[in-house]
Amino acid sequence: ALLRWLGESGHGAGFVTAAAAISAPLDLARGGEALSSGFNMLYTRMFLQTLKPKCLAKLEQFPGLFDRDALLAARDLYAFDNVVTAPLHGYRDTDDYWHRASARHVLHEITVPTLVLNARNDPFLPGVHLPTSASKAVTLEYPEEGGHVGFPVGRIPGRIDWLPARILSFFDGTRAPDAYDLCNAATHG
Repeated sequence: ALLRWLGESGHGAGFVTAAAAISAPLDLARGGEALSSGFNMLYTRMFLQTLKPKCLAKLEQFPGLFDRDALLAARDLYAFDNVVTAPLHGYRDTDDYWHRASARHVLHEITVPTLVLNARNDPFLPGVHLPTSASKAVTLEYPEEGGHVGFPVGRIPGRIDWLPARILSFFDGTRAPDAYDLCNAATHG
């Protein structure tokens, strides 16, 4: 949502100094395919087991919101999104939702310094599907390792300090000097 907003807002997002998107769903269709195959199906099943009861509770509050039987029959995110997510958010169907909600096609429109950090081994959006170009304001950073959001470093179980350090480093590098001085004065003055 952040990347899409930045891209669709263009210079209207100028009040934002910098942004970062971590393990972003840049291409929902490719991510959906990845989640519907291999070991990822286990995650998808578990995810749907948590989503379906929440949706059924909403359906009790708002009868007719979506098709109960179709929800219960959904075995992957494509089917779930077709029954629940797409229609509830104004999309025609899953394909329309996955295309229009993906950030990939607006990366060239972003004018705010933005870090896009996705691991090439992220099981939800494999490296082969990551975009290779964006606007000059966007830094596409795709380390080989990191998984989905974790980015552990060192021996197992690993440390998780790399990700916050990388984000802060990016923000420090994009911050205007006077804003940085104001922050230092406020915390050290």
